[in-house]
Parts: sequence; C-alpha cells; structure tokens
Amino acid sequence: MRVTQGTFSFLPDLTDAQIAAQADYALRQGWALSIEFTDDPHPRNTYWEMWALPMFDARDAAAVLREVQACRKAHPSNYVRVNAFDATRGFETVRLSFIVNRPAKELGFTLTRTEDAGRNVRYTIHSRRAASETAE
Repeated sequence: MRVTQGTFSFLPDLTDAQIAAQADYALRQGWALSIEFTDDPHPRNTYWEMWALPMFDARDAAAVLREVQACRKAHPSNYVRVNAFDATRGFETVRLSFIVNRPAKELGFTLTRTEDAGRNVRYTIHSRRAASETAE
C-alpha cells in the first residue's frame, strides 16, 4: 500500500532534481522550508518529528536538498517530507507539502468496520506498523 499524503503523492517518487525544483519554487514565493520525518504516517498523525530547525534563511535549493539528503541518511526507513510555510498573512500556513523518502516496504493501514447503535457504522483506521509492533 502506497501512502498518499501531500502534493505529488499519487505520482512516482520525486528525483533529487525535482525536489530541488520544488524547493526553488517555494523559495521564490518567499516561503520558509522545513523537513520532517516519521515512522507512522497515520492520517491523524500531523506531528511528525522535525529535522533540524525550519530554514527561514535558506536562499537556494541546494541547501534544502543537502538537508533532505542528511535526513534520508539518518532515517532511511522512515517517511520524510518537505513543508513550505507562507507567513505573509501574519501566521504560518502550509502552502506545499510533499514526501521525499519512503521506507522500502510500506505496511499501510487496516480499516475496521464496527456496527453501532441505530444501524450506524463506524470506521477506524489502524496503522499496520503499530499492529506489527504489538504482535512481537
């Protein structure tokens, strides 16, 4: 199962040149870039671990790409994403977010259907990563 979160998630993985082009675009817009990683990409897990500090002072895509490569090297079996923040309106808003690294094997999620009172049906998403850890 391929995790599809963020921009470009339905496309093949971006090359380093494509990542640099997107970083360059974000920098031209005046957006600050940050890099995050996680081993649990559950849709409700919005708090990924931050890699270093946000790059408020980055001026070229090469610096961003160096940080992406360093994060990939340190966390090769995790998901890594790049976020671009726009602070022009007085508060930071994510304008662009895309995954730049995936584990070799993506475990995906399981959907559980539970019947509830009044013929209601509830659906719950469970990370297979968490399930495999509890089984061990």
